[in-house]
Amino acid sequence: MRDFAIDLFDRWTAMWNGDLALAGEIMAPEFTLRYAQPGAVEYDDIHDRAAFTKQIEVFRAERPGLEFEVQGLPVVEMDDTRTGLIARPYGARITRPDGTAVALSGNDILRTENGQIVEVWSVSGGQGGRSFY
Repeated sequence: MRDFAIDLFDRWTAMWNGDLALAGEIMAPEFTLRYAQPGAVEYDDIHDRAAFTKQIEVFRAERPGLEFEVQGLPVVEMDDTRTGLIARPYGARITRPDGTAVALSGNDILRTENGQIVEVWSVSGGQGGRSFY
């Protein structure tokens, strides 16, 4: 199950990098998002794939060139029904309009049931540009 969980997190990252079709594969029909960074209130009321992919599109349009990457070691606790958790640090880079490069990082915890994400906990350095790595 460790390999499955790591692949799931990689696909989660690819979805945030613009491969929105992955939402139909990795997200459960209903889920809960818990984003603990400033300016993330709009995620509180999102509980379905269509609304989530629309929000990711808006998020990416406001931050052209943003790319996420996995970092650090994953922590996996998942049973043979693909139910459990994967937590992993991630990093992101973006260039501000003034040309300044900003590196961010954070941690996402994905809770799964039967191989699909049913809950997300996410915290990052926020728009101020704090990197933990």
